[in-house]
Amino acid sequence: MRILLVSQMYPGHDTPDLGSFVATLEHALEARGHEIERAVVDRRGGRDRHARLALDVLQTAHRCRPDVVYAHFLVPAGLLAALAGRAPLVVTAHGQDVENARRSRTVRRATQLTVRRAHAVVAVSAWLLARLVEVVPEALAKSSVIDCGVDLDRFAPRDALAARDELGWSPAGTGFLCLGSLSERKNVLRLARAFEQRGEGGLAFVGDGPLRPALAGRPRIHLAGAVPHERVAAWIAAADVVCQPSLAEPFGLSTLEGLASGRSVVATRVGGPPEFVPPGAGVLVDPDDDDAVRAGLDEAALLPRPNLEARRATETHDVRRQAERVEELLLRAAASRDRRA
Repeated sequence: MRILLVSQMYPGHDTPDLGSFVATLEHALEARGHEIERAVVDRRGGRDRHARLALDVLQTAHRCRPDVVYAHFLVPAGLLAALAGRAPLVVTAHGQDVENARRSRTVRRATQLTVRRAHAVVAVSAWLLARLVEVVPEALAKSSVIDCGVDLDRFAPRDALAARDELGWSPAGTGFLCLGSLSERKNVLRLARAFEQRGEGGLAFVGDGPLRPALAGRPRIHLAGAVPHERVAAWIAAADVVCQPSLAEPFGLSTLEGLASGRSVVATRVGGPPEFVPPGAGVLVDPDDDDAVRAGLDEAALLPRPNLEARRATETHDVRRQAERVEELLLRAAASRDRRA
């Protein structure tokens, strides 16, 4: 099957962490024998990036004549894919695209058009699907919940001391790790305050963003910056607890990667994590409550190391299984085109 992959986020030379979940699922589909062409944005910023993506979609669709188009994000990538040609469309909603539709009438109308044109819509969590259906009710009839999955070979229990030696990070006590942008939504300042009240251990932030200056220079807090996705597994292995107490998390890939690595997690109650973090694997917290976040760190620090319950919780989220589920939708979409012909 010839698949045209369209995404407004994709890892690039200068942005190795951008849309890594898209690339991971793409590689799993390729491993199943499909031919994939890409029209993607692999950099941050730039006023013309969406215009260039539109041109890339048109040119690539004309050149490769795909059997099906698989887009990540409803708008603009999904909309551009819907308008690019006659090939049927399957589109995955990831989170911010749904929030944009909830906030903007213009984006909502564009999202409605994308959903109408799509053969199938995927949401990465049931929480996200419910929010999409609130603004685009017709999405429900053609939607499935399929997350992007985790590579259970890459993210597996490893020795923490060896990973710390490899990275040069040696917390004195419990090692906490937060992965993602240093932003308000990721709740990094509340996490830092909660950690500082513990009085022991170390907290590493892997990622970059506007709140980096507010975190810089704090005792026992290490700022690693953005790293390529292939380095994320080593950082998780070096930690005892992976923290993602975001104000909202449509899915929570970092939480899933932490669980797969046999690390206990502290995750937000708002969004996707309650759908895959069972008791014993980690702690779900109210992200707006300072005391709850601090108590979550304390509770998670007492869980087993490595945490085999955490690893077991990810068995149904293997990226290869998720690729199979996406493949089923893509094949049905391609078959619908054949029937129309």
